[in-house]
Amino acid sequence: MCGRYVSVAADSDLTDEFDVEEIVDEQPELSWNVAPTDPVRVVLERRRKDAPESAAPVRQLRTARWGLVPSWSRDAKGGARMINARIETVTEKPAFKKAAAQRRCLVPALGYYEWQKRDGAKVPYFLHDPQGELLAFAGLYELWRDHDKADDDPTRWLWTCTIITQQATDLLGEIHDRNPVVVPPQLRAEWLDCSTADADVAPALLSRIPEARLEPYVVGPAVGNVRNNGPELIAPADDPALAEPEQQMLEL
Repeated sequence: MCGRYVSVAADSDLTDEFDVEEIVDEQPELSWNVAPTDPVRVVLERRRKDAPESAAPVRQLRTARWGLVPSWSRDAKGGARMINARIETVTEKPAFKKAAAQRRCLVPALGYYEWQKRDGAKVPYFLHDPQGELLAFAGLYELWRDHDKADDDPTRWLWTCTIITQQATDLLGEIHDRNPVVVPPQLRAEWLDCSTADADVAPALLSRIPEARLEPYVVGPAVGNVRNNGPELIAPADDPALAEPEQQMLEL
C-alpha cells in the first residue's frame, strides 16, 4: 500500500508540470510526511463553477482529503480506510467503480515511503524518481455531501481522494508487495479525461501504464511518527543490512 508520501511542490510548479488552467482553492501546507486524512493537492478536470452544462472541462488544481468517502456514505468516518484502491478491483468495488469512470485525478508527489519487514523489524525506505522528477499517482476523487450543514455552507461538500496501487515487482516488490500506479506524462491527459464517463476507459488505460522505475533508499525511523515533518525525513540513512558485524576479540 501507499500510506505516507511527500508533497512539497508549490502551486506554481504544479501548474507548470500539469498544465493547470485554474487553481480553485488555497494550497495546504507542504508536507514531507503526508498521512491519511491530510489535505492534499490533486489535479483533475471539471467545468468551472457556475459554467453552463455545455462548457468544456478545464484542468484544475484542488485540495482533497486523502481517504475516499463514497457519495453514498452515511458519514465521513470511513475515509481513512480507503486511502488506496487496488488496481485489480478498482472498477468493480462500489466505493470506487463510479469514480473510476467519472472522477479520475492525479496525485502529485516527490516520492513515497514504504516499510520493509526484516527479522521482526520494519525498515523505512523513500522511493522516488531517479532524476528527482515529480511523480503523478493515478487517483480517484469523490464528493460527499454533509447533510448536517446548510445549503449555503461552503464546507457542505467534502472532497476526498484515493491512490490506486498495483502488485509490485522486481526491487520494489522486495520492499513491499504493493506500490502506487505512476501515470507517465504521455498518458496523463487521457487519464484525466472523463468526458465520456465510459466504465471501460479506466481499465484500458491502467493496462497501458508501464511499470514505474523508481529508486529506493533507506531513511531514518523518524518518518514513522506523523508529527515529524521536514526535509530531513528523506535524507539517506545507514542500511542495517549493510552494517559490518562487530569484530570479536579473540582470547590468546
